[in-house]
Amino acid sequence: MIATKTVISVTLIHIPYPTDSTMPAERSGEDVDIILARLKGVKAFEKFHPNLLQQICMCGFYEYLEKGITLYRQGDIGTSWYAVLSGSLDVKVSETANHQDAVTICTLGVGTAFGESILDNTPRHATIVSRENSELLRIEQREFKTLWEKYRQCMAGLLAPPYGVMDSGECFSVPHSQLPLSLSRISLQVPSEKILRAEKVLRNAILARAPHMIRDRKYHLKTYRQCCVGTELVDWLLQQSSCVHSRAHAVGMWQVLLEEGVLNHVDHELNFQDKYLFYRFLDDEEEDAVLPSDDEKREAEEELQETLLFLSQIGPDAHMRMILRKPPGQRTAEDLEIIYDELLHIKALSHLSNTVKRELAGVLIFESHAKAGTVLFNQGEEGTSWYIIQKGSVNVVIYGKGVVCTLHEGDDFGKLALVNDAPRAASIDFNRILRDVEANTVRLKEHDQDVLVLQKSLRPSSHGNIPAHFKYTVMSGSPEKILEHLLETMRLDIHFSDPDPALDDFALMHCVFMPNSQLCPALLASQGSEQERLDYSVASKRRVLSLALRWAALQAHHLLEDDTALSFLEELHGFASNDARVLQKYFAMFICIWFLFSQHKVLLRQFSSGEERLAKKQPIRSFDDILLKVYCSDHTYTTIRVPVLATGREVTAAVADKLGSTEELLLINLSASGEKQILKPNDVSVFQSLGVNGRLFVCSREQLDSLNPLPEQEGPSTGSMSSFELMSSKDLAFQMTQYDWELFSCVHEYELVYHTFGRQAYRRSTANLELFLKRFNQVQLWVVTEVCLCGTLSKRVQLLKKFIKIAAHCREFKNLNSFFAIIMGMCNPAVSRLSQTWEKLPSKFKKFYAEFESLLDPSRNHRAYRLTVAKMEPPIIPFMPLLIKDMTFTHEGNKTFIDGLVNFEKMRLIANTVRAMRHCRSQTFNAEVSPASKNPQEVRNYVRQLNVIDNQRTLSQLSFRLEPRRG
Repeated sequence: MIATKTVISVTLIHIPYPTDSTMPAERSGEDVDIILARLKGVKAFEKFHPNLLQQICMCGFYEYLEKGITLYRQGDIGTSWYAVLSGSLDVKVSETANHQDAVTICTLGVGTAFGESILDNTPRHATIVSRENSELLRIEQREFKTLWEKYRQCMAGLLAPPYGVMDSGECFSVPHSQLPLSLSRISLQVPSEKILRAEKVLRNAILARAPHMIRDRKYHLKTYRQCCVGTELVDWLLQQSSCVHSRAHAVGMWQVLLEEGVLNHVDHELNFQDKYLFYRFLDDEEEDAVLPSDDEKREAEEELQETLLFLSQIGPDAHMRMILRKPPGQRTAEDLEIIYDELLHIKALSHLSNTVKRELAGVLIFESHAKAGTVLFNQGEEGTSWYIIQKGSVNVVIYGKGVVCTLHEGDDFGKLALVNDAPRAASIDFNRILRDVEANTVRLKEHDQDVLVLQKSLRPSSHGNIPAHFKYTVMSGSPEKILEHLLETMRLDIHFSDPDPALDDFALMHCVFMPNSQLCPALLASQGSEQERLDYSVASKRRVLSLALRWAALQAHHLLEDDTALSFLEELHGFASNDARVLQKYFAMFICIWFLFSQHKVLLRQFSSGEERLAKKQPIRSFDDILLKVYCSDHTYTTIRVPVLATGREVTAAVADKLGSTEELLLINLSASGEKQILKPNDVSVFQSLGVNGRLFVCSREQLDSLNPLPEQEGPSTGSMSSFELMSSKDLAFQMTQYDWELFSCVHEYELVYHTFGRQAYRRSTANLELFLKRFNQVQLWVVTEVCLCGTLSKRVQLLKKFIKIAAHCREFKNLNSFFAIIMGMCNPAVSRLSQTWEKLPSKFKKFYAEFESLLDPSRNHRAYRLTVAKMEPPIIPFMPLLIKDMTFTHEGNKTFIDGLVNFEKMRLIANTVRAMRHCRSQTFNAEVSPASKNPQEVRNYVRQLNVIDNQRTLSQLSFRLEPRRG
């Protein structure tokens, strides 16, 4: 097996074009630009010449494979080359002609390119089968050969040897008994021009702002020339820019310079440390180091923020490498947490429990193979390690087969044999971890079947005179046994507002595995009986009541949807009020909750009307009624009143009743672009599926093809800049924040759970969450709409400046949802392609925008964003799409049930994300601290009724009219 590495990472989500129905010759300039904008976001293509990308957009095809589809078989003569855009595919190799004997040797993930055998017409080396629903970019042989002949050097990075040479890369290794000497040193290499410039800028800026930091130092009777102290360097960096989020982040940024050899420890240590240790810049290594001139100091001042932004983006990678180079015994708790956070998002480890991942964090080590073509190990050798690719790529070569695939970031290899009966196996240490974890696992069995699985861990005591004790954490179990264990181990001295996290996990997530109809009887049965000893019975009742109060407080109005829950509360109310032995504080809290539920009213809501948006937002509750406008094919409409949880069938029946129609009607979600989605009869809360300018229609099946959007769905034809350019940027940001806070406050925690697991399955509404997410899209489209409707170049420049100012104030108000919406609106292809406009933007605003854009960096699981949020105190309006992504990743990467038992570890992870949202709302937003404004009501009305174009094709056409394509 040959291990060659390159940096190829694909972030492309979905390419709507091209499809097999849109032939290359039929593609318009707008089509090509939409595809081009998507491909530019793919790291594998980011170094490609623009002309090459343009050609790929013209000749590539989009291909969708459902799970289990064979793309081609081993021995076939190839006709196309492929790149994986989403999903994954298995590579199967057979030693015989019988395809049934094929063995899966590896899996191709996102960013993988394959099929290069078409260059010399050799048979396919392997069979490719889709492991899951997958999207591919396909280029046919003739076009690929043409591109290869013309752009051979540029495309080499996408092909495996012998056709191309790949760049250097890195991987995790699990584990060796010690780090090999040949890999424990950082390879000496010539620093890049960008790093050399960064060193000069930082050194000159320090000499301009704090020259005392670089001086001769005496330590233990020895003098060190022109040195800095590690702690002082970290302090200085934190003072210079908000893009440096923490001391650890600053350490990573200095580590970048240390690895490149432009900053050196005086004793040549390889890791930068935030300690009283001496470091020297490369320019100070010479005896007669020259001080910078005034012009050089001025240039450094001008370039400093851009340099810090550059280092802040690559610093976390260097910090991770630094941690992994440490011997496992020297890693701090913070180091282990950073590695663990990384492991949570590596697909190769998704099947392992989080306990195993925590153990792996202590034994993983770092290996760097900077030279392309390095052989990591040969086929047939006995294996000693398991590898996970952190960065770069590895080619898999089988004797007689050639290169069968290329593995990329997040893929693993070496844990299992590549082919049947090969001697390669998982390492001893990895097996030891699995054994140790199993040794600390306690299994409760009934009828020889596991019913509860607990993880035992030693909990040290905070008091010296109290010995350490074991803590038992629920890993999995049957719903009843999990509930029984939590009640038995519940501490009654915990304050209601600060519950046991395990109880909170259960109260948040029980709807997934133990619905109210199952939970309520189980709680009543757990109170104890008259025959039991008095003390035990009272304690049991107090535990049940404590958990029930927590559950009821979290459920809030969701309880009113469930007759079982209401009956349970009534019975519990009688039990609590009649038992004098129950603590008074529990009873008082219960009375408050019961009174709240007994006084509920059904509200009539008018969904998405102008009046509704201007009024202060109130939560949409599942038992409310809602007024919906439903349109007919002739653009007339009828207004119906239905419950929020009304199904598609009920909405259609209500419309048919009002229209007096007897024919079968379809319920359609019609977008502004004319896209039609037929809503299913059993879909719950159908209005939630509407986009920003979407509308509900009913029609017969015969009328479906002739259905057209309403004129109002097209959005505005003129911009509103003349209105809001007179409004203060800070006023606009504040009013946006106030409205966003109202929407955010209406989102119930359970809505995140229902959204993740599927509200249709639970027949629950997530209307408040959908409105909040829709607001994000609306603000994003507002930015694009206003820019594309601004016909004057100078005014467009002013508009970009205005949006950057509004974004800055949104961040100041900790409104990260609108902050990111504005920045992503400016990243939209229809705006980002306006090169003439961006060229006129003052450099100060370009720097602000670059800093803001860096917070969108998805690397290290959006570490830049997470570090920013970690430094904020609530109230915070978080970037909700990322919270949703976290929950979705956890849900799809972990099974809900393992061997028939609830995977409570998965429930705990999802509950942690929900609690992150709870933390953001732990303090209320103070609307009374609004900035002084001449026209607050006008600003308030404006931000609550943004009028936008949500058709990307229309926005692209407007953009090309403003600045036609050059050449």
